[in-house]
Amino acid sequence: MANVIKLRKGLDVNLQGKARLAAESLPVAGEYALVPDAFCGMKPKVVVREGDTVRVGDALFVDKAHPEVAFVSPVSGKVSLVERGERRKVLSVRVAADGKQDAKVFSEKDPLKLLTESGLFAFFRQRPYDVVANPDDKPKAVFVTAFNSMPLAQDFEFALKGQEKEFQAGLTLLSKIATVHLGISSRQTAPALTAAKDAVVTVYDGPAPAGNVGVHINHVSPVNKGEVVWTLAGEEVIFIGRLALTGRVDLTRTIAVAGSEVREPRYVRALVGQSIDAILKGQTDAQKSLRIISGNPMVGTKVGRDGFLLAHSTEVTVIPEGDDVHEMLGWIAPRLKEFSTSRSYFSWLRPKKTEYNLDARIKGGERHMIMSGEYDRVFPMDIYAGYLVKAIIAGDIDRQEALGIYEVAPEDFAIAEFVDSSKLELQRIVREGLDILRKENA
Repeated sequence: MANVIKLRKGLDVNLQGKARLAAESLPVAGEYALVPDAFCGMKPKVVVREGDTVRVGDALFVDKAHPEVAFVSPVSGKVSLVERGERRKVLSVRVAADGKQDAKVFSEKDPLKLLTESGLFAFFRQRPYDVVANPDDKPKAVFVTAFNSMPLAQDFEFALKGQEKEFQAGLTLLSKIATVHLGISSRQTAPALTAAKDAVVTVYDGPAPAGNVGVHINHVSPVNKGEVVWTLAGEEVIFIGRLALTGRVDLTRTIAVAGSEVREPRYVRALVGQSIDAILKGQTDAQKSLRIISGNPMVGTKVGRDGFLLAHSTEVTVIPEGDDVHEMLGWIAPRLKEFSTSRSYFSWLRPKKTEYNLDARIKGGERHMIMSGEYDRVFPMDIYAGYLVKAIIAGDIDRQEALGIYEVAPEDFAIAEFVDSSKLELQRIVREGLDILRKENA
């Protein structure tokens, strides 16, 4: 019998534009890109040149600190561009697909070596610091989250259909590295999740951010100084299962194309690095000012139509930008269609099932941080979120360690950032704090 953890703190935001449970496959064509910034904490060293021919699974770049960790091409074809920015920073490595999907075959028996050579180890993140995992570490556990509770997020149970064998094969391979903790939602009923083998299954019942792996770690096996855990999302376990069963890399994702500005919200099967333009073809109004996000609205990354699907993204969402909105009376108007956690609008009188069409406006300016406890009301971890943020801003490393910074990631503060009346960029603050702490401890 799986352990059930009930969470009361958090907040569900019901947004318009949920993807209907039907999927179509996109053709393998055009240009694909691997973006180093999607793999936080690593410094890329490009190992290909423009014009080189690559197969699926061939390395495009490696981590300078750990050259054995490869970041591989999702398609076969020719390297079309190594894009660089200021100070020659690598922005992306692009491959023009030939449509053949010729794949490199991996036969390594050692699980860790297989994952590093195939490029799938690049999808592992570690706590502390929420960066690409270090293959030299010995993790005390591998945490897999099989659901995402953020608005408009992918329904992993839908994505799992037809891939149950691959998911179990991935869990079995991971169990040879460390104890696997699988976190599932109380709403999920698929036997592949509820009766998964080679993993300790824990059920989580509660509002967002209940699906965050950081919440799972905090309740099951908190990270102390000197300890390391590795984390993966459910679909990345499927990647590993495909590799274990076939010896080939297949980075096909089931992407939720969602948001109020998408004409037909639905799922598409696309490869990591797929162009956003191909995913959204014919689905948006080019005349409107839109915010296109690789990921969900709470933790995703803003991209343009000329951008690409980032490595960890399971959604592409489109919402109004809001910069073309001109309202009489501004925020003081008695609204019925705007969401508020503080009862500033009359919408709190409406049923919780109401769907909201929110735009990307902040609706206020940054101001002094008030210790009102508003973070703690939506932060379901045994951590004083407000005090931790203040310690990060102050640069007090000892205080940060005492308050549990080793357990958190920027995404854990997404809901707190959403409700923050001070309009602070909490995710950015936490990311910078983790980077400084990692540098100090190096």
